[in-house]
Amino acid sequence: MVEGVWLWLTLFAIGSTTILTRGSFVLGGEGARLPPALQRALRYAPAAALSALIMPDLLLDAGAFDPANPKLAAGIVVALAAVRSRSPWLPFIAGMGVLLLLRKGLGW
Repeated sequence: MVEGVWLWLTLFAIGSTTILTRGSFVLGGEGARLPPALQRALRYAPAAALSALIMPDLLLDAGAFDPANPKLAAGIVVALAAVRSRSPWLPFIAGMGVLLLLRKGLGW
């Protein structure tokens, strides 16, 4: 019985926190403005979140750093292709080509 109460209290606390933090922007409307420094910092949030998701998978192979990781090589090729071209497809095609070549062709 006690475990069930703690579960519901935890779910209520999480839900309330979510509603309060997200609802504060909606309820405040135009009157609630973020400081300019915070607005500038929030522009980098999507790139930081994407990096936090991708980098561990690129750098670690079976939980340890391996410089011969084919995903790391493909990631480097993707970064170079993205910097050199404005095409959204070229980095994708080049990275997948290198990854497939290293995995299937060379057996890495």
